Amino acid sequence: MERSGPSEVTGSDSSGSDPQLAVTMGFTGFGKKARTFDLEAMFEQTRRTAVERSRKTLEAREKEEEMNREKELRRQIEDIEPTSSGSNVVRDCSKSSSRDTSSSESEESSDSSDDELIGPPLPPKMIEEPVNPMEEDILGPLPPPLNEEEEVEEEEEEEDDEEEVSISLIFFLKKYQVSALGLDPSGARLVTGGYDYDVKFWDFAGMDASFKAFRSLQPCECHQIKSLQYSNTGDMILVVSGSSQAKVIDRDGFEVMECIKGDQYIVDMANTKGHTAMLHTGSWHPKIKGEFMTCSNDATVRTWEVENPKKQKNVFKPRTMQGKKVIPTTCTYSRDGNLIAAACQNGSIQIWDRNLTVHPKFHYKQAHDPGTDTSCVTFSYDGNVLASRGGDDTLKLWDVRQFNKPLFSASGLPTMFPMTDCCFSPDDKLVVTGTSVQRGCGSGKLVFFERKTFQRVYEIDITDASVVRCLWHPKLNQIMVGTGNGLAKVYYDPNKSQRGAKLCVVKTQRKAKQAETLTQDYIITPHALPMFREPRQRSTRKQLEKDRLDPLKSHKPEPPVAGPGRGGRVGTHGGTLSSYIVKNIALDKTDDSNPREAILRHAKAAEDNPYWVSPAYSKTQPKTMFAQVESDDEEAKNEPEWKKRKI
Repeated sequence: MERSGPSEVTGSDSSGSDPQLAVTMGFTGFGKKARTFDLEAMFEQTRRTAVERSRKTLEAREKEEEMNREKELRRQIEDIEPTSSGSNVVRDCSKSSSRDTSSSESEESSDSSDDELIGPPLPPKMIEEPVNPMEEDILGPLPPPLNEEEEVEEEEEEEDDEEEVSISLIFFLKKYQVSALGLDPSGARLVTGGYDYDVKFWDFAGMDASFKAFRSLQPCECHQIKSLQYSNTGDMILVVSGSSQAKVIDRDGFEVMECIKGDQYIVDMANTKGHTAMLHTGSWHPKIKGEFMTCSNDATVRTWEVENPKKQKNVFKPRTMQGKKVIPTTCTYSRDGNLIAAACQNGSIQIWDRNLTVHPKFHYKQAHDPGTDTSCVTFSYDGNVLASRGGDDTLKLWDVRQFNKPLFSASGLPTMFPMTDCCFSPDDKLVVTGTSVQRGCGSGKLVFFERKTFQRVYEIDITDASVVRCLWHPKLNQIMVGTGNGLAKVYYDPNKSQRGAKLCVVKTQRKAKQAETLTQDYIITPHALPMFREPRQRSTRKQLEKDRLDPLKSHKPEPPVAGPGRGGRVGTHGGTLSSYIVKNIALDKTDDSNPREAILRHAKAAEDNPYWVSPAYSKTQPKTMFAQVESDDEEAKNEPEWKKRKI
């Protein structure tokens, strides 16, 4: 107290004892301490207030959703009969069921029916109402809560001691058949292509629950897209269409290069610079940047470099055992990029060394039925096993080290598309492929086979259409599926999957801003103001009457001047020599009716007074030594009468 007192007195004395200082500085209260503000504390207080309000809003929303869920659950319990499947739905959807009860019920449901889906059950909304992809832009419910699904997965892993695939799904809506799928190496973007020539780009990080593509383009004009694949660096996309020229575009859709078209009149396809027929598929080299290959109906497989689009790098020509041409339907690189595999229309699979283009290193002539298009060949991640998806409704595994017979073969997998995929899981334990169905005759399935025993482990109904494309990304651990009715689905595990679809499925759909909903924006210009605005014409008749009274507007136009001109105006044809010639000579169209008479008119004058031709030959003209031949008229007169009668 003794130290604070003098300081206060000193401050008051300084302001009071020196009044001239306040007058000099221009304000009173000089010498007082300025007030300080703690910005970090203010920001922290604001943040806490916002968090508290958001928490209250979310709690209210969760309560409302929980009440709605309970109502739907009660309605389902009343409608569904108390079967094993019904008990399974109630078990997975109810939060009050215990852990032991759920595990026992899952065992009973799996033993009782082999046709049920393996993995966590679908959410109640999907069971209650099937999704119609043509009605809404947002399809499919959000995945169930993570805590319940984690409990089910832990119990299944403890009981089966096997790797289970727990999957949920979201939908991307497109109104055409998905014929191509591609994911960049980082898993941030998905690119899709279809039969309507469009290529669409999807960004998982920038998408919300509306699942809308951020870009759509037609890189190949009127050709359907057959294959899309990102390069190993993720900065370029290989686009293979129904044309004979493949294209490479960047991540934003701008064209980088286009392969040259070959000469179709050359017999040896190795002597032309590019493909001459429709393409089937293409693939990037897994190690070398900028190198890719394509296969075509011209019975060749060609490798290219992005830096040299004017000519291919190498040409591989598949041949039958008799040396005849055969068309490759699909091709791929091995994981290390040293081998090139191609499946052909005669059912054979041929594998070349990348640096030796003459003869294939491996050739199995009856891998699939002849005349069926093998739609896909792919290598395992260890590079020792090759999987082939045949058009004869089979899936086969081959050992590259002993390429004389298939390791395993699975039949009964119908396919109706020339681009049906098969792929390996990231850990090389499973092989996945899709099946095709006729319209209204069932649903397309995604079938999982174990690689070691080739047993059918999982079978998932995708939709009421064929499964065309499937892609299992190694980094995201998510499965992308393209169907024949225009759906691109993403299957993921909430625990084992990384990023990808998990980034956008948790985002709510953004509301349209008020500024974006304005239909018309007014632009004010100086001439739109009342003082600069021109008077509006109310009636045409009144305006015509005003124009009639105006001497300038109602002035009669002057007629053209005849003759050389007068009053400073030039005449009709002017007064120059050129205008006179045009008027009197060039435009003179007098013509004699009979040109022969016009020539003979001067015959008598030329005979009486030869001036042009006869004097020139008068000195050199020979003398006549023979009698002149009588004319035809004279001969006719001298003929006897009997000849005339005969004639």
